[in-house]
Amino acid sequence: MSGEQQPRRGTGSSSTLRSLWSRTRTEAKDDTEAGRSILLPAQGMVPPLQQVLRRLVMALGVLALTTLLVWFERAGYRDSAHDEVDFLGAAYYATVTLSTTGYGDITPVSEGARLTNILVITPLRVLFLIILVGTTLEVLTARTRHQVRIHRWRSRMRDHVVVIGYGTKGRHTIETLIGQGVPKEQIVVVDPQKTVVDAAGSDGFVSVHGDATRSDTLTRAELQRAARVVVATQRDDTAALVTLTARQLNTHASIVVAVREDENVPLLKQSGADMVITSSSAAGRLLGMSMASPYVGTVLEDLLTYGSGLDLDERPVTKSEAGRSPRELGDLVVAVVRGHRVLSYSDPQAATLELTDRVITIRQAVPSS
Repeated sequence: MSGEQQPRRGTGSSSTLRSLWSRTRTEAKDDTEAGRSILLPAQGMVPPLQQVLRRLVMALGVLALTTLLVWFERAGYRDSAHDEVDFLGAAYYATVTLSTTGYGDITPVSEGARLTNILVITPLRVLFLIILVGTTLEVLTARTRHQVRIHRWRSRMRDHVVVIGYGTKGRHTIETLIGQGVPKEQIVVVDPQKTVVDAAGSDGFVSVHGDATRSDTLTRAELQRAARVVVATQRDDTAALVTLTARQLNTHASIVVAVREDENVPLLKQSGADMVITSSSAAGRLLGMSMASPYVGTVLEDLLTYGSGLDLDERPVTKSEAGRSPRELGDLVVAVVRGHRVLSYSDPQAATLELTDRVITIRQAVPSS
């Protein structure tokens, strides 16, 4: 599976127009399944009365334009009841023409008037009818609009975060990511429960309904182009299968997995996880520290709650900080990241900071606006 090449999709409006004009059977099936499983955040809906008024104004605008066209070309029309076509006659002709009634008492006789009827008034008639019957076309319009939105989203989404599981762990993960500056548009939620997917959509996230152990579900979430993947499922065996599938689809993404039991950590790392968090052990250690010293537990809880009190943060070393000791920095440095190694602030190798280093600091939390 890892050796298979994903089909390349075009980008931009040309690809969207092409998908609406012609699609292969495979593309049509894929778009149909995506329409069922991908839920995009709801856009602002116009109240029904405003929609009716808007369509009425558009219809009146088309009617007024047609009336003016007939009035300007009135010399090319013949009225069987009057010597010439006046403004009222032009409005009358426009009305019966757009409504396809056509009594025949006013007819175009000149070549210019007939050409105007062919090239201008006939398209206006079609537009007028579309506006009037727009309510009956609402379902088709909504499906097309949804298809266009999904196609546009899939063509543009890359280097995003895929969160698999929208339970307690998944929700808190997303809250922390947003607190660190990740926009909602760059987060995709995957969950097998439809109600949970709907809740994620209501919260403003793109969500995918499906079994995350299946590669086609993760492909619909564009995981093959994601930069980070968070696996926060309820069961450890499910987490292992999801991690294995995700790593086969994307060999470069950073995958962080939450499991309940310590004995499953080696299995998850063999499956391709970069980092494995044991929820039960972490909770147990926090409980033990809180029993030994409630104040230590309070500080740890504060550090684990992003955006409140104190925050742990990772940032690059600036040019002015290169060559200095971690203790000389204005921030409280607790570790130095050098390459793929994490060095304690007291490690002799971290005594002098390098420009390519990153530092993990404790700083005052910045309230989110």
